[in-house]
Amino acid sequence: MASTPDSRSLAFLALKNIYQQKAYTDVALNRVIKSTSKSTGISQADRSFACELVYGIVRRQRTLDALIDLLGKKKAAQQPPDLRIILHLGLYQLRYLDRIPASAAVNTSVELAKNNGLAKLGGVVNGLLRGYIRQADSDPLQLPEAMIAKLGVKHSFPDWIVETWLEQLSIEEVDRLLAWFNQSPKIDLRVNSLKTSMTEVETAFKAVGVEAERIPNLPQGLRLESAGAVTDLPGYKQGWWVIQDASAQLVTHLLDPQPGETIIDACAAPGGKTTHIAELMGDRGKIIACDRAAKRLNKVRENAARLQLNSIQFEVGDSRDLAQFANIADRVLLDAPCSGLGTLHKRPDIRWRQTSQGIEELFTLQKELLEQAATWVKPKGILVYATCTLNILENEKVIQSFLANNSNWSIQFPADGIAESWLATEGWIKVYPHQHNMDGFFMVGLVRDW
Repeated sequence: MASTPDSRSLAFLALKNIYQQKAYTDVALNRVIKSTSKSTGISQADRSFACELVYGIVRRQRTLDALIDLLGKKKAAQQPPDLRIILHLGLYQLRYLDRIPASAAVNTSVELAKNNGLAKLGGVVNGLLRGYIRQADSDPLQLPEAMIAKLGVKHSFPDWIVETWLEQLSIEEVDRLLAWFNQSPKIDLRVNSLKTSMTEVETAFKAVGVEAERIPNLPQGLRLESAGAVTDLPGYKQGWWVIQDASAQLVTHLLDPQPGETIIDACAAPGGKTTHIAELMGDRGKIIACDRAAKRLNKVRENAARLQLNSIQFEVGDSRDLAQFANIADRVLLDAPCSGLGTLHKRPDIRWRQTSQGIEELFTLQKELLEQAATWVKPKGILVYATCTLNILENEKVIQSFLANNSNWSIQFPADGIAESWLATEGWIKVYPHQHNMDGFFMVGLVRDW
């Protein structure tokens, strides 16, 4: 009978998938856990710790590489790929996980080397990790003198992302923002007020030992520290709630949908905002959920069915090509495809996969989507443009370009008091995670004047 692999072995296999096969973090973890569970089984504790290791290491890989460069005889880039992963595992535990004894971090890393064909390099692993321990009190990490590179190495971000945020915020603010993105994410829920109440959900969670706190200024928002399998939580099957980050909930309040209206969600999948629109409308009116991928649109259908919402219709297609919706909508939501730089704590791959060239391409796509979505809006109707990024090119520049080319549109100041409290002087809302403790988001309401 095969022995059950521990969490570090699972993390090693997942990181091989991520580093060497370019798999996404969540995909690699699910693949490894699923295959392991079939053959030998895996405890919930090992599963959770493996996830913590993998997500943490993917976030921190630039910092870990800098330590290898400092402590090792060879640079990180010159190490055999499997050895680099093992060193990342050991250094991450020593540097970032206080609850792991130093001896355990070293010994398990040496054992990993032996079990994966690197027995001859066990001494290298042992020596480098013990070298870190000897210097840990004074922190051996050496930061570059240049500010951008210094912040990038300290917090493990590519220089171009650091530079992007230094264009908007002070050095101190960027330092706090980068640190925030290296936290493990919490779970935000939106309570379905058509089915239950905040109090009823809180009581049900408390009965099973799950602590939930209300999110300030969001009437349907609850935050969980941790929850295990969310599908096992009370009320999931009954449609009492859906997972949705707090800042994404704010977008729908800015849209301010009203009962009886016709509303189009231009890029609807996976359906968090679509279903929120239906709830705020009392499920009365017509909502058209669009997405270019039928498979992704099915996720919207599943969420709507579980939440027992009936006002949503579905349209498969690229929103740039859906001319049949011209002048029919009271309100349109365009939650545009974007670089995702506001969600880096949840999606650690983005910081290493996204590029400034890719953002230029997104800028073009976003402008095209906005121009088409605007044709769907009736005179005096509202269009909300939103992204989960903190990039001026994808946000302010898109809106400025649109307004310069469309004299019959202007920025709409929200009537919804919830959204109004977040408004910047320019008329849009920009959520910075380190200031508001939620995903980074940009959103703005526009009105068609004639």
